[in-house]
Amino acid sequence: MPLGTAIHNIEITPGKGGQLVRAAGTVAKIIAKEGQLVTLRLPSGEIRLISQKCLATIGQIGNVDLNNLRIGKAGSKRWLGKRPKVRGVVMNPIDHPHGGGEGRAPIGRKKKINSLGSSCTWKKK
Repeated sequence: MPLGTAIHNIEITPGKGGQLVRAAGTVAKIIAKEGQLVTLRLPSGEIRLISQKCLATIGQIGNVDLNNLRIGKAGSKRWLGKRPKVRGVVMNPIDHPHGGGEGRAPIGRKKKINSLGSSCTWKKK
């Protein structure tokens, strides 16, 4: 591919499948070629060396205006299949281990636990 070509869906290792530049409206540019390596400018601004044997798709990914989309209301998110997130602290004790208490009560345990009763904190090795 010639220098300055816009590409997307770029492999990092040959044969593994595209891993870079896959989001809506993104594009990477070929800056230079040196032997078996190609220099790319990624959408983040990062300059990266990749093997010339790696495959990529020419052009820019569609749906460029996705980031400009205004959701507007909670119902629009529901239409997309997103359910509301309810914190365990605001639930009743029957619904979650963190629930209950008078006012804004703390968790009331030594460690946080999830709704299944197992610990949420990292375990030290």
